[in-house]
Amino acid sequence: MRIIDPERLSDNTDNGLTRDKTRSLASVSVIIPTLNEAGNLPYVLNTIPHWVDEVIIVDGRSDDDTERVAKVLRPDARIVHQKLRGKGAALRAGFNAARGEILIALDADGSMDGSEIGVFRDALLSGADFAKGSRFLSGGGSADITAFRRFGDGGICFLIRLMFGTRCSDATYGYFAVWTDRLDWLNIDSDGFEVETLINIRARRARLKIIEVPCFESHRIHGNSNLNAIRDGFRILRVIVLERLRRYRVPTT
Repeated sequence: MRIIDPERLSDNTDNGLTRDKTRSLASVSVIIPTLNEAGNLPYVLNTIPHWVDEVIIVDGRSDDDTERVAKVLRPDARIVHQKLRGKGAALRAGFNAARGEILIALDADGSMDGSEIGVFRDALLSGADFAKGSRFLSGGGSADITAFRRFGDGGICFLIRLMFGTRCSDATYGYFAVWTDRLDWLNIDSDGFEVETLINIRARRARLKIIEVPCFESHRIHGNSNLNAIRDGFRILRVIVLERLRRYRVPTT
């Protein structure tokens, strides 16, 4: 697994490192799962670069003004109403609706900086299949994570290394990018917050070329997190065990 330095990437993708020169013009879709995030969207949407081709807001049955605020601030945004509850279900709904060649997942609570979208795009254009954000690489960090959650993430990374023989520095951060034509290799079939760990494991089992991108996680701006560290921690543990028992087949296309 390669670690990427954002300072060494630029908008110039015609450097001989791209998977396909035509991909230097690849379209980008940003998928934002939301649940009562009306207070955070003004900040989040304002950080998204102007060159992004498509913004998809996946609304998880919000009972505030999330949808209205999104349309006022970003009239070109597409609103997708998810049918099942959970972040994994929201990502599936957004990815299925997206039209871009590059898919980038971004949280709606203000903790992720949309200006880093360009680094994720450039990571894929430099040859990666999957770019994973990490708070624990040099250059990254978090103002939000608790000591308990940090300990838990370290334990999850250890289990992934033990059971799958691969290293990762951050198993539960949800900022990532993937080529649309690699999405089937991940086969996202999890509904909850454990989806980030599931995607990490399957990207590695599929032997996709993975680049880790250092990111800084800020505090949530408004509202309360829907994450429950203990409940979702057990769900993550269950996913790891089931994946270890599951036979994985790399898609042929």
